[in-house]
Amino acid sequence: MRFLILLFIVLVSCKPSPEKKEKSKTYQEIHANAIVVDTHNDILMKAVDNGIVFDKDLTGTTHSDLARWKKGGLDVQVFSVYCDGAAKNPYAYANREMDSLDAVVARNPEKIVKVANSKEMMEAVKNHKIAAMFGVEGGHMIEDDLTKLEALYKRGARYLTLTHNVAPNWATSAADETTNPDLVQKGLTAFGIQVVQRMNELGMMVDVSHVGEQTFKDVIATTTKPIIASHSSVYNLVASRRNLKDEQIKAIAKNGGVIMVNFHPGFIDPSFDKKESDFLKKHAKESEALTKSGLDGWSMLDVLYKKYDNEVQALRPPLSMLMDHIDYIVKLVGVDYVGLGSDFDGINLTPKQLDDVTTYPIITKALVDRGYNEKDIVKILGSNFIRVLKANEVNN
Repeated sequence: MRFLILLFIVLVSCKPSPEKKEKSKTYQEIHANAIVVDTHNDILMKAVDNGIVFDKDLTGTTHSDLARWKKGGLDVQVFSVYCDGAAKNPYAYANREMDSLDAVVARNPEKIVKVANSKEMMEAVKNHKIAAMFGVEGGHMIEDDLTKLEALYKRGARYLTLTHNVAPNWATSAADETTNPDLVQKGLTAFGIQVVQRMNELGMMVDVSHVGEQTFKDVIATTTKPIIASHSSVYNLVASRRNLKDEQIKAIAKNGGVIMVNFHPGFIDPSFDKKESDFLKKHAKESEALTKSGLDGWSMLDVLYKKYDNEVQALRPPLSMLMDHIDYIVKLVGVDYVGLGSDFDGINLTPKQLDDVTTYPIITKALVDRGYNEKDIVKILGSNFIRVLKANEVNN
């Protein structure tokens, strides 16, 4: 009996202790460890048009500046190169915008570096520098010349948005296809097909944000590489011509591409257009006077929004609406096909809580709160885009 008792004591003492459960990471830790990528920011437009110098503190003036990108944990920024489709000499304008980034990079080599490929990107991230690339927003900026397309690629453009609202003559935009009843040619022309093919050869991503449905179909039929939508959201949640329909989302997933959700309230909140219209009616005399003074619609809104900030706060959608667009894409096609394309500094208003580029961690928190695991959050924050970038690179 005594032997049995001793044996029991030995066995109990040798029993392995319960395994310690690994402590789950905070959203701050997940955000810090992820490579955070934003594929669409329009600060270069403001740099050229308004003389903005964005390696200075621009808090309260813009959504972005160099210090605030770092504060928000941003690792990779694709800078939009944009001018209106009616602008003269758009190719020269594109180069002026590129010059503005090059100047900032030259002044701040320890903080930001222009990268040509995913390998250089990863090296920059490793060295705690922001990796910068260009995305040219609008095929009109190549002026119907493939050599200019190639030159923009050599300067660091890693995607071309085939159309903006005012499109080149070789591809139709969503605006063209939905508002022009006399439109004869829809989609890509023979030259448009050449543009897509040359982009594939260069390793330049084809961006279908802004394009019409026929152009989209022609791109899918032409491209040999995964495509992106650099700043688009979900049509089935907000029926904007700028958003992607379910069949388009599925086609991008089948193609191996990625959709970067846009933060613009009009693309994520179905009630926004009505609220904004009511706001403009209330201030009709003032908006008319601003327009007559020479301001374009975007600049006029910017003035009114800043003047009537208390009223404007009610126009801003909750963060949850942006997250709904991410959820929708994930549920429809999977977590591998969605990312972030904020449109910061190209939009007048943002969702609540996302006041500027310091607030990216709030998106990570929202993903955690919605039950996403770390692996999937890392994909959404940046690795999905990096996968598509690598897939487009020549000799990758």
